Amino acid sequence: MDLFLLMIALACLGLVAEKGTDGEIALPAPALKGRLSVEEAVARRRSVREYRKEPLALAEVSQILWAAQGITERRQGLRAAPSAGATYPLEVFLVAGNVTGLEAGVYRYLPARHALSRAFAGDVRRPLAAAALGQPWVRVAPATILIAAVYARTASRYGGRARRYIDMEVGHAGQNISLQAEALGLGTVAVGAFNDAEVKEVLRLPKEEEPLYLMPLGKR
Repeated sequence: MDLFLLMIALACLGLVAEKGTDGEIALPAPALKGRLSVEEAVARRRSVREYRKEPLALAEVSQILWAAQGITERRQGLRAAPSAGATYPLEVFLVAGNVTGLEAGVYRYLPARHALSRAFAGDVRRPLAAAALGQPWVRVAPATILIAAVYARTASRYGGRARRYIDMEVGHAGQNISLQAEALGLGTVAVGAFNDAEVKEVLRLPKEEEPLYLMPLGKR
């Protein structure tokens, strides 16, 4: 088979990343129906801190990112997690260390295009774990989802109330990730114990983006 056609076929199966013309990495389309009911996912959900050494598939990463902040209604641009006044202050990043077809590095999720934009290359799981007070599951997980927030987006409408609304919103997104991981047979845990400044430094976050959640992700 021609190499180009082989790469296209693998991209369609969610096994390798497909780069767009602007350098963005297109993600496989998310599934809108699964084999596990919401009730079963809620009943089974547990914090998982041990993962197999197997890599994550790009399709699995795609599904998780969509559940966190993906577009679920195109006309108004509504997302998978509710947001006060649809101000959408959350920014989601993928810290990839062992994802099939994706180079190790830090990627920003682009909800409107369901794509990734690489912030920089390199496996930063070890320094990220150090910033997370040495929690080993951050180091060994094939990937970690970081959820950060730009507080000014919501504060411009709701003033001082914005902090409470954003704290609620990141909880919504985190629960979506947890339930989607369960539905995929993956494990994750919500990590809030970390040094904010060190996490920002390791992931090179802009000044206005504040880290709120780290969620390691891997196969149970």
